[in-house]
Amino acid sequence: MSSALSPTSTSKRKLSTRRRGISHLPPYQSQESHDQALTAIRTFLKSRTNYDAFPVSFRLIVLDTKLNVKKALQCLLLNGVVSAPLWNSDTSTFAGMLTVLDIIHLIQYYYHTANWATAAADVETFRLESLRDIEKELGVATPPLHREHPASSLYDAAKLLIQTHARRLPLLDNDTDTGHEVIVSVLTQYRLLKFISINCIKEIQQLNLSLRKLKIGTYVSRDSAGSDNPYHPIATAKLSTTVFDVVHMFSERSISAVPVIDDDGVVLNMYETVDVITLVRLGAYQSLDLTISEALAKRSPDFPGVIICTASDSLGTLLELIKKRRVHRLVVVEGDEEEKRGGKKGRLLGIITLSDVLRYVIGAVAIGDAIEQEEEPPQKPDTPAPAP
Repeated sequence: MSSALSPTSTSKRKLSTRRRGISHLPPYQSQESHDQALTAIRTFLKSRTNYDAFPVSFRLIVLDTKLNVKKALQCLLLNGVVSAPLWNSDTSTFAGMLTVLDIIHLIQYYYHTANWATAAADVETFRLESLRDIEKELGVATPPLHREHPASSLYDAAKLLIQTHARRLPLLDNDTDTGHEVIVSVLTQYRLLKFISINCIKEIQQLNLSLRKLKIGTYVSRDSAGSDNPYHPIATAKLSTTVFDVVHMFSERSISAVPVIDDDGVVLNMYETVDVITLVRLGAYQSLDLTISEALAKRSPDFPGVIICTASDSLGTLLELIKKRRVHRLVVVEGDEEEKRGGKKGRLLGIITLSDVLRYVIGAVAIGDAIEQEEEPPQKPDTPAPAP
């Protein structure tokens, strides 16, 4: 029995696939050893703090809410990051996170309410503090101000990430001299999972059960065949889909990527929120009317590619991949087993996000218990509510 994790990249001329090699699953897979490994990983996270997951060297980008959107975007792109904490200099307080989704909401707002000439002029002066007004106009929930202390356990931080559907968690401390908040760092799902993969090598080797058996990720519903979206509940696009149609999917579903498929459902590429941000930075707002095929031609040639896997791959193999390279999501496609049963190799089956992986590793019972505690009457008025 074998499995493969593969990057797929699309150049401006044609689609090319680079195989990453084959990793063989052990002939015998024990549910008991799998469960023991998960318990050991959770115990390890409870014994480690957020400080422990800090890289040896890192930089922290913090943006003042008075900064205009265009300069903020330039700052993010020049530093190779897609989000940053916001700081209200008037009150000397943490003001949330600037994420790519905030910019997607801004684009959607201008597309519906103004012409592009107005948008181009406004973005030059539009301040980050006004983004929350845009969200109100669109009827989008305001992002919560969740945070965690650097000295709290990684297990608690992981639970908060899952409960709030957040991809990143700001870590704040208090200045003992001034009493003001201090932004220390930001813990991302990727950083947390990579920390696990580096420090729990023995346990990861025991996570040999397949993704199919563990039900990690979102998969195409069997009931969706013949419907308007045969890949429900997964949002998909074709090469002929317009960029703005995908932007609407990003905003409506709060997702950051959409698989691009052909008429047979075979995955060709991914279109991501970062691709849209590149257009905004270039001032090419009118490019939202381009097709995905045309937009992909403008993508940087250093795009890392689409990571695909099959449902036969193991959780351990996935975590090993996270240790070796930066991974944000995996696209599950039909492999040799499905092809033998009459399927189409490479056809979309599902998507696995880092949230899915972290949720499984932490455990639904622990997360469910924590959510129930949050929903109890107001003994804990400061406890943050889960984001929609």
